[in-house]
Amino acid sequence: MRLSVLKMPFSVCLLADGNGINLHSDFTFFAKTDRETSLVLPSAEAETLPPETVRERSDGWRGFRIDGVLDFSLVGVLANIASVLAKAGVPIFAVSTYQTDYIFTKEEHFAKALSALLQAGFAVETAPLGK
Repeated sequence: MRLSVLKMPFSVCLLADGNGINLHSDFTFFAKTDRETSLVLPSAEAETLPPETVRERSDGWRGFRIDGVLDFSLVGVLANIASVLAKAGVPIFAVSTYQTDYIFTKEEHFAKALSALLQAGFAVETAPLGK
């Protein structure tokens, strides 16, 4: 399995509401449930959110993207990656889209995560993706 490193740092936000969100960015993960509204986006863009929109914000996240399109019938793809990183003591935050999964870890764990994934046999494109 091949992963790619995302170039930019990300922020994870807990929102009071969805006002002022730019959904036209290259990387914007937005989720709303009956309990919360969350947003994951490049940290530079998080800086532009209206202060009244953000309840909490966690900066300093780095990301990996699973390359290719993951069919819904595939089993254990994210679990396999999460297991490798858990054994290395790396906490993660995962986001799934229709076609693939993204794994985020805090900057201070990124080198350890990359090393663990490479040692486990994952091919990781380290030429960063993104702007």
